Amino acid sequence: MKRVVEYRKLLEVDKNVTLKELKTIYRNSMKDAHPDKFVNDEAGKLAAEERSKEIIGAYHFLVSIAAETVEKNLPEFQETITNSSILEFYLEKQTLFVTYLNGMSYEYIGVPKNVYIKMINAESPNRFAKRHIYGNYIYRKSGELVEA
Repeated sequence: MKRVVEYRKLLEVDKNVTLKELKTIYRNSMKDAHPDKFVNDEAGKLAAEERSKEIIGAYHFLVSIAAETVEKNLPEFQETITNSSILEFYLEKQTLFVTYLNGMSYEYIGVPKNVYIKMINAESPNRFAKRHIYGNYIYRKSGELVEA
């Protein structure tokens, strides 16, 4: 959750921002922090590069958890959690990373360590996730296995 709050603060948006508004804010932020504005100022250029990387990261993350993105990807998510078992999972800084047998990976944000420990000790991590993870935490698709 901390990362979500930090990114929203960086772009000065709230949780109800639309994708269109987010895109406009992102573009305006990038105009202000673009390294090309600092032609003869090497220190300013380096600082602008770092700032622009932070803005880009925040934008992509917030787009991935935006209500419109979640709604668009809901059928694929429902298909995964309904028909594919959990292959592996781990917790890192209150983000639960879950990979499914169908190759899809999702991140569940804000999962406390005690919930993760209960999931580890559960007889069925799939059943535990259906009862205690899905629908209770912000999630985003973090990848899918590409077959060669």
